Parts: sequence; structure tokens; C-alpha cells
Amino acid sequence: MGLEILYEDRDIIVVNKAAGLLTMGTGRDAGRTAHAALDDYVKKGNYKSRERIFIVHRLDRDTSGALVFARSEDAKLKLQKNWEKADKTYLAFVEGHPDPKEGKISSYLTENEISKRVYSTDNPRKGRLSHTVYKVIKEVGARSLMEISLLTGRKNQIRVHLADKGWPIVGDSKYGKKIRDNKRLALHSHVLAFDHPWSGKRMTFTAPIPNTFHKMAAAPPPEEPKKKAPKKKDQS
Repeated sequence: MGLEILYEDRDIIVVNKAAGLLTMGTGRDAGRTAHAALDDYVKKGNYKSRERIFIVHRLDRDTSGALVFARSEDAKLKLQKNWEKADKTYLAFVEGHPDPKEGKISSYLTENEISKRVYSTDNPRKGRLSHTVYKVIKEVGARSLMEISLLTGRKNQIRVHLADKGWPIVGDSKYGKKIRDNKRLALHSHVLAFDHPWSGKRMTFTAPIPNTFHKMAAAPPPEEPKKKAPKKKDQS
């Protein structure tokens, strides 16, 4: 199902989710999600089992990396209550060379109800104030590898903030541009740290970077212009 278990105990399960897998879903997608796969895992094939998995937070379908689930509703509520204290660090390949090389992006984010597209607004009554901290790690050709920390956790926050600055994430067809050779979004939840819901101990997990992410470092070669067919000579 595209899940690697990084850690588990009686209260939580931390996984490394593959790009392309939904965190949760409804309708036809409900059975092909990280949530459904882990639900089956804890039931151990017994459909009558009372074991369940509870969603704490989410990653976009095309984002890979660290994701934590709770094994009880009590654990879920405790994690969500303290979620603002969690540290969430991402890696992203973006188009262009960000200037300045590090900083903070802040804006009010809201969502169009029809298109479901998130965007920044100057009106604090319409959006929720969101903060994203970034730092350029290295430049690779026309692209850059960035380390990103979320100070708030809004839907599509990283993707919108970077696109607003003119540095869309590679492979982001929604907020950037669709490129034929890119099979995924170049965004990876690399490090996740939070307080354990029972012991209160600070725990840090690192999700290995998939090869599909590294392959997006280099921009694809420009497409050769199509050659025009020679015009037929007039035989009349």
C-alpha cells in the first residue's frame, strides 16, 4: 500500500507514506488509503476486532513522508490538543533560485469553495493567518532544494506560499505547472517531532527520502520543436 512503519506502540503508529497514497478518503477511495491500510493492520485480519486507527493530521496525496496516527480516540485528542507544539520539517525542490535564501512567508489563506483551490488574501476576515519558514539548502541547475518548517498547518500551505513567491514546487500542476517528466510532487515530510500522548516524552522521527524525490532535482531537457512537414508542390 506504499506505507513503511517507522514506529509503533499501544498509543501511536508513525509511518512513511509514499507519494500517490491518500491519508484518508471517502466513497470509492475509502479502501485505498493509509488510514484503511493501517486499520486492517491493527485488526490483524479479524473484522470483528475493536482495534481502530484515528487520524491526527494529513498529508496531501502527492506528498510523501512522516505521518502519525493514533490507536485510540483519547490519544488522538491529546495529540491534536498539543499539535501546535509539533515540529514539522519538509524538503522540497522548487523552480528557480529563491532570494533571499532564507526567510518567513506569511499570509491569510482561504479556499475557493467551488474550485477547492487555496489562495492568499489580504483580508484577515476571509483567511487564516499562516506562517512558513524556509531555507535554501542547495541549487541544482534551474531548481533549488529547500528545507521548510511549518509554523501553522493549513491545507496546501507550503504549496501556495512558495507559488506566491514565484518558486512553485516541482511537479505541482495545481499551483505551479505540469511537466510531463515529473511523476510526483517534489515535497517530502522529512522530520516530525511531537510529545507522546501518554508519556509526554518528546519523540522525533525521520522519514527516509525516496529515490523518486531525488530524481526531480534536475530539470528535464527542453522539448525539441516539431518539424513542419514540407509543403506539397502544386501539380497543376
